[in-house]
Amino acid sequence: MDFQQARFNMVEQQIRTWEVLDQGVLDALLEVPREQFVPEAYRNLAFSDISIPLGMGQSMMPPKVEARMLQALNPGPTDRALEIGTGSGYVTALLARFARSVVSVELHASFTEAAAKRLLALGVANVALITADGIGGYPEQAPYDVIAVTGSFPQRQPAIEAQLAIGGRLFMVVGAGHVMEALLITRTGPDAYTVESLFETELDPLVGAESKPRFAF
Repeated sequence: MDFQQARFNMVEQQIRTWEVLDQGVLDALLEVPREQFVPEAYRNLAFSDISIPLGMGQSMMPPKVEARMLQALNPGPTDRALEIGTGSGYVTALLARFARSVVSVELHASFTEAAAKRLLALGVANVALITADGIGGYPEQAPYDVIAVTGSFPQRQPAIEAQLAIGGRLFMVVGAGHVMEALLITRTGPDAYTVESLFETELDPLVGAESKPRFAF
């Protein structure tokens, strides 16, 4: 399989057509080898418009969602970024291209170890991978200019939003079942936030963030 051609086709056919026009984001998607972050059994599907299983009930987001997330967060060279849910490490690598530093928190040690090897192979050095439960973010190193949440929550998370610096941006998907929306939350003051609805999507919940069943009596 010609992975370089497949990456190009992904960008032209999926990413551009989904309102991703930031050239820096497009260049990153063309240059970071997504196929190296996909489990071997799914490597030929690395550039398909699907969620790819990673094991442990987790999956990679479709490429167009990763691209829209990166474009919305707009990480810059002085930004400190937090990623909640390292997964394969692909989004980590994308964030690391733009941000000064990235802290990435992952519940599963096996994911952390595999991501570390992939990032090392690509020479990514401005990332700290931490095995911990990121359900409440990672306040130990807050505040952050950028926070990327790679799994969904049933609703907004004030505890995570509070870890933003003033002017910081948070991307997260909220909702349950087939009714979810991607939000960009910007902290504009000590107790002030703006919320922009970006698009509708579906995303696996973070472990521990699953919606509780409702019982009717």
